[in-house]
Amino acid sequence: MPEILRAPLVVEFPFTRSLGPVQSAFLTGLRERVVLGVRTADGRTLVPPVEYDPVTAEELRDLVEVAPTGTVTTWAWNHEPRRGQPLGTPFAWVLVRLDGADTALLHALDAPGPDAVRTGMRVRVRWAAERSGAITDIACFEPYDGEADRPAGHGRAFPDAVTGIVAPARLDYTYSPGRAQSDYIHALSERRTVGERCPSCRKVYVPPRGACPTCGIATAEQVEVGPRGTVTTFCIVNIKAAHTANLDIEVPYVYAHIALDGADLALHARIGGIPYDQVRMGLRVEPVWTEGARYPDHYRPTGEPDADYETYKELL
Repeated sequence: MPEILRAPLVVEFPFTRSLGPVQSAFLTGLRERVVLGVRTADGRTLVPPVEYDPVTAEELRDLVEVAPTGTVTTWAWNHEPRRGQPLGTPFAWVLVRLDGADTALLHALDAPGPDAVRTGMRVRVRWAAERSGAITDIACFEPYDGEADRPAGHGRAFPDAVTGIVAPARLDYTYSPGRAQSDYIHALSERRTVGERCPSCRKVYVPPRGACPTCGIATAEQVEVGPRGTVTTFCIVNIKAAHTANLDIEVPYVYAHIALDGADLALHARIGGIPYDQVRMGLRVEPVWTEGARYPDHYRPTGEPDADYETYKELL
């Protein structure tokens, strides 16, 4: 049975945004253990607050404090928390309508098990020990059997207001290639590049996808291409990649589309062995392999004359 290839991948970047007066007051209030909503013209109180009425689109600025106690309106049990979620043990995701609010706030409920959670149960905020002006200042909700808390009556102006936040966006996933790409990867480990030919239009696609993107017909006929090819177009990279071990390359460098000999689709790769300002369309290149690698480290000039534009103009 052929080996099933899998690759764990992470896409991550920090998302920085500034806050308007409503969101700034809300997050600053959380830092001070105060929950603020915003009142609409018809008297509804929205928590979390928004800057514009979702019904009328009217701008909203009338902030009002609500209680840190409330009622669960709906819930779902999370039996296996992931990295970065509010609690490290199983918990319930809940929508909580805080006392004094007309909408519900999504957060975590610390409960011993799903049997302890129900719609209509009473809960209250558990504040984080250290607060910085973020939704995580509410550590979670917890079951509560007492009377409804009253708003503390704090003013709506706080010193050192939070004016911006940095929210890390991260996606963890595992990629498993199909039959065509697995064959392509296995061939690369033997320092060969293979594509697949469409039985209808006869074009050879590298890397193969298992079907012709033009005709929509399944492909199976393997065709070895290259190893040499032609630079069809390129860009000069001037920003160094951060936190990426396999891209620890000094800038500037060139990333190019390369049409391998015999292929009808250009692949992309780094160009080395030549000053970045001498890379050009039509440059003839060949792969450079490193010991134990499963794919070329980069492509370098072959020393051949540049390819004529007519030979690669359809592959730009």
